[in-house]
Formats: sequence, C-alpha cells, structure tokens
Amino acid sequence: MPKTLEERRDRRPAPDWRPSRGAIQAVVEGRHGDPFGILGMHGGDDGVPLSVCAFLPTAQAVEVLDEQGGSVARLECLHDAGFFAGPIPGREQRFPYRLKIRWPMAEEIREDPYRFPTALGPLDIHLLCEGRHLRLYEALGAHIRTLEGVEGVSFAVWAPNARRVSVVGNFNHWDGRCHPMRLHLGCGIWDIFIPGLGPDTIYKYEIIGAHGERLPLKADPVAFAAEHPPLTASKVAGDVKVDWADGDWLERRAQAQALDAPISIYECHLGSWARADGWRMLNWDELGDKLIPYVADMGFTHIECLPISEFPFDGSWGYQPIGLFAPTSRFGSPDGFARFMNRAHRAGIGVMIDWVPGHFPTDAHGLGRFDGTALYEHADPRQGFHRDWNTLIYNYGRREVANFLLANALFWLDRFHVDGLRVDAVASMLYLDYSRNPGEWVPNAFGGNENLEAVAFLKQLNEVTYERHPGITMVAEESTAWPGVSRPTYTGGLGFGYKWNMGWMHDTLAYMSQDPIHRRYHHNQLTFGLLYAFSENFILPLSHDEVVHGKGSLLGKMPGDRWQKFANLRAYFGFMWTHPGKKLLFMGGEFAQEREWSHDHSLDWHLLDTPEHRGVQRLVRDLNRLYRALPALHQRDCDARGFQWVDASDADASVLSYMRFGAEGTKPCLIVCNFTPVVRRGYRVGVPCGGLWRERLNTDATEYGGSGVGNAGAVMADDASWHGRPCSLSLTLPPLATLVLEPE
Repeated sequence: MPKTLEERRDRRPAPDWRPSRGAIQAVVEGRHGDPFGILGMHGGDDGVPLSVCAFLPTAQAVEVLDEQGGSVARLECLHDAGFFAGPIPGREQRFPYRLKIRWPMAEEIREDPYRFPTALGPLDIHLLCEGRHLRLYEALGAHIRTLEGVEGVSFAVWAPNARRVSVVGNFNHWDGRCHPMRLHLGCGIWDIFIPGLGPDTIYKYEIIGAHGERLPLKADPVAFAAEHPPLTASKVAGDVKVDWADGDWLERRAQAQALDAPISIYECHLGSWARADGWRMLNWDELGDKLIPYVADMGFTHIECLPISEFPFDGSWGYQPIGLFAPTSRFGSPDGFARFMNRAHRAGIGVMIDWVPGHFPTDAHGLGRFDGTALYEHADPRQGFHRDWNTLIYNYGRREVANFLLANALFWLDRFHVDGLRVDAVASMLYLDYSRNPGEWVPNAFGGNENLEAVAFLKQLNEVTYERHPGITMVAEESTAWPGVSRPTYTGGLGFGYKWNMGWMHDTLAYMSQDPIHRRYHHNQLTFGLLYAFSENFILPLSHDEVVHGKGSLLGKMPGDRWQKFANLRAYFGFMWTHPGKKLLFMGGEFAQEREWSHDHSLDWHLLDTPEHRGVQRLVRDLNRLYRALPALHQRDCDARGFQWVDASDADASVLSYMRFGAEGTKPCLIVCNFTPVVRRGYRVGVPCGGLWRERLNTDATEYGGSGVGNAGAVMADDASWHGRPCSLSLTLPPLATLVLEPE
C-alpha cells in the first residue's frame, strides 16, 4: 500500500490527456515504437476530449494555435527533456493546428509532423507488402509533397525488424528522438511527413535495431541524390525537370538497338575522360558539350557509362554503389544527368549505363544489416559475402529485395530515358560457388551450384524491363558458358538482348601480344571464337578491365618496335570491326593511349599532336563509318548466315580471310588480315563473283600512319577458281594490316 501522499497521488488514474510516465520516458529516450500513438492530436472520437502531445527538446513553452492562428491551449511541460502535453478545451473535433514554440533564444510557429496522415496510399502499402511494387521509387525515399495544403517532405523506408526509425538532419540537430516515424506493420515500412523541408535537405535514418542497439546512421536506400563523397548523407531532390525533346530517338530506338543494327559502343569512365583545369571532373553539361559531339564525330552509336549510381570510393569506379537511385553528385544534379541524356538522344546517340545488382559494399552507412538484421543480404557469409571484393550479396530469394532491384532498373529507364543496362558480374550471380573453394558455399535445393533465386531474378528483370520499356536493351557481362544468356526466357534463356564475348576478348588479345614470329603456333586463338560466335548475341568488348591493374594499354600489349605496335593495333581493330558481333571500345583506345588507364587522371589527349595517334583515331572513325555504311558488316552480326571462312588455315603465314554477308540483295565483303610484318604479293583469295573489287579500307594506309602498301584502290577478279569459289583475287597484303574489299 502507498505510504505517503506523493505515492498515493502517483497511483491515481491520470487524466485522459496525460500519457503514462512510461510512455513519456520512452519518447524522451528515443525508444518508443509507436510515436504517432502518443504524439500529435488525440481524442475527438466517442466523446474523448481533444489533447496534444509534443516532444521538443530545449523548448521552454508551447502553445497550440487554431486555423486562424489564435491560441487555444498552452501545453504543460511533463518532462524536463521537452515533453509537452495538454487538453484542448472547447473543441470536440480535430482541426489543423500549429505549434507556437518559445526556444531559449527565439520564438517559432511550425506545423506538427504528428498531425499529418501517411502519404502512402493503400495500393502502395498493399504492393509493398507483397513485394511487387515496380514503381517503388514513387512510394519510398524522400518526396517533396503538399499534404493537406502544407508543403514539406515525406520520408518512407523499409526496415521491418527495427524497433524505431527516425529521420535526422541539420533540421533537428541530428537528434533521432525528434522525428521518429510511423510503422506499417504488414510491410515493415516506416514513414513520416515533415512540413517545411524542401530540396537539398540533408538527411539520414537513425535506426534502433532488432535487439535495441543504435545502428550507424544510414543513408536512404531510395534517395534520389546524395552528398559528394566522402560525405555520406542523402539529399532531398525534386522530380527531374527537363524539357524532353528526344521523341524522335525513342521512336526509332528499337530499330537502332536491334540485332541487325550497327552498334558501336564507346565505353566511358566519365570522371577521367577529360578534366577541366587539369584536375576538376566535368559536370553533366560540360560532358554534354564535349563528350557527345566527340562520340558522334567518331561514328560511335552509343555511349556506355561506367556506373553512375552514387558510390563512396572513387577507386571502385562505381562498381560498389550505395545510392542505387541517385546519380552520383560528382557530375552535378539529377537534372543535369537528364539534360545529358536529352542531348545525347537529340544527337542520335544511345546511352547505356553499367548496373550493379550482384553485390553492394559493406560501408556502415549502406545497406549492410540495415535494420540490425541481414535484410538485403544473406545472413550466412557462404551465401552473402564476396571475399574477392569484400562486398555483400543480395538475397534474391527475398521478394522485397528482388522488388527493390527490379524497381531500380525500371527507375533509370523511366526517369532518365536510359537506353539499356549492362548488368555487371552476372557470372558471380549465377553460381553459388563463384570464386569459392569446396565447403565454402551452400548448394541449392537440388544439390547443384546454380543460384536458382538469382536465375529467377534475372529472368524476371529482363521480362519486366523489355515489357515496360520496349526498345531498350539489356546486356550481360557473363564470362562462362552458361547457355542461353541472350535467348528469350520462353525458350529457357535468361532473356538478355546481348552478352559480352569475354572469350573472344581474352583469346584475341593473347594472340596479338605474341611476337609475329610465334603467331603461327597460336592461330587457333583467332579462329576458335567462330565456333560459338552465333550461340549468343555477342558484343565484342575491349573494355576498361583490359587496361588496368598492371595490364597496360592496348598499344602496350602489342609487340615489336613503335611502328609495329601501331600497325598491330590498327590491324587488330580492323579484325574486330569486321568480325561478327557488335563493338565496344573503352575510351582512349580509339587514339592508342600509351599509358595504363587511371581513374584519377584525364586521358592523354595531347597524344593527338603526334601523327601515329591521330592515324589510329582516324582509322577508328572510318571503321565506325564503314561498319554503319556496309550492311554486310552489321546486318547479320548475330546470324551464322552472315559469315563464311575463305581460309582459316593459313597459320604459317598468319593470314585470315573471310566473307561477311548482309540481307538478301546486299553486297558481300571480303576481309583479309595479315598478322605478320611481311608484305605478301600475289596472295590469292577465292571470291564468289568476278568483276572489280574495291578496297574499301586498308589499315596500312598512310593517312592512318601505315606504309601505304596496298592494291591501288581496286582489284579485278580472275576467273581462276580458288578456295572452292568460282573466281579469285590476286592481292598484295600489306604488313600487319587488315583489308576490306567489296565487289563493284
């Protein structure tokens, strides 16, 4: 029994408007799991008197104002930390009130976040619960809204196992007790509308984990902008504002990216393509001014950007992203990226971006153990951790995680009109034992090493993106012999449009690095790729991966003296551009960059002051133009009817000859490659028809830096049959060169 008057008072029933001491203490300590159940206005139903509760640390006095700004109640301070509460006399129905707050040094009138309903609609909540909200980015993240006539920002984040989630920033002194969020139990989404905030507001989430621990402050997984690294907070960004003028491009995009189209891709690390003032990265508008006209002039059809999602470490080149929905702040605002896309399309240039759904970094402010549990990743490190890259692996079998990634892919296609995604490291997703020793991985339900959840995710990814954005293309970087990567899902494939031909890249670069005197023993490295060239829709990549980590530049891989190095590279480019498959070349390769690529420095554009480098650049420009102009070189890139060997067996001379064919009624092309520094005169090659054959391209031409050996621009066919064909040409093969000939 209570012994004193004070104790007896504490045991009396509290007035309806006064929260329990335990609830007040939970709010003050930032551990109340249902802040909307105690803060804000309550009552007004079934005769319960109206009351208002507010937690405002350091406030000295708080009044409630009505719609006209008149004071209707002065709240009582129930806790010295700043918890105020009180009844609203004379009112029976709830009304849109404001709070008048006296701080130690000022007075302020503000809206109370806890008087506003959720900004999430019932359909949003339903789809989020089911893990099939493909426009998830319209519900989660930070959105500038007008709610009940008041402007502010709504925040929503998925953290189903958290005990409490708060929005923190400069606006509340990074105090997680000030803006705890509302939990939607069915789907684990927390949300709040904070009046008065606007664009460029810096924020993070403070999360109390499943076991009551306070986690490191987390960036918003669906933030649309972020601080410039090394700062790590998210930023509020409005809807993309750009006057899109790319309708013509979007109408013909499907044709421009089809299997029979000439596709030549300029792979670009935007931060090191060029620098301003010798050190500063170009912004989106500067890249629009310089990069897009350059790519168009060079004859490339597409730009492929290394990942542009926000990432913390420059040295990862973007392949360890943390803000999947935020274009990196390194180049400016999301609006700037939209303007860049608009300008590229108006110039007739498609833009693909590298997309990284295979793993994510372990940075404390990222997705790792986001709510105190393995939420986005697998809990078992045998399934959820990449030792090679020190990264975490998404749990593709969790519907909310798959939904997050699917929605992110659609976000780039929808908001920014991106023309395709090149999916990074697909092999690491497909195999449970990728880069693992026996005993270090968990077999699937059937005992195999295939990641069945990742396979299902990739199939759904391709089905959804192609369905919702016809005309785009999806490209896989997949380095194994997994069957049907670029075949439709209804035939059992993964559903990609194209696949990088990594085998071709490795084999041919290994061949080209050999001294010509030894190439006869490695001839199969050039011919082997044709055994599987049409098993997938291939892109031939000479990518950034081949010019880093001590591998040197493309030019540096070539043997011989300086003249021979350039000649080898020119001959190799001629072989690549006439080989079946679409083309991809990493920046700098087009003018024979001499040093290895570094993400910290601009390309060596001064090299174009020398004739050898200008010659290689001129050759790549002409190869692109020829590739687009001659149907035989592109229409059947992915069709076995588009290629025939003339002679694949002349290993002793290191010479290859083959035909390329386009659609019916188009002219064929003859290609002859001489990979020795020996001029071969009277070299006979069989052709399907007589008459005059024009030399459309010779990589040894003097304008490219070559010796000028050739066939005077044309050769008349002889009636002598050769190589099983009715006619033949007697050619002069220049040293270390590729010839392209077409019948008159």
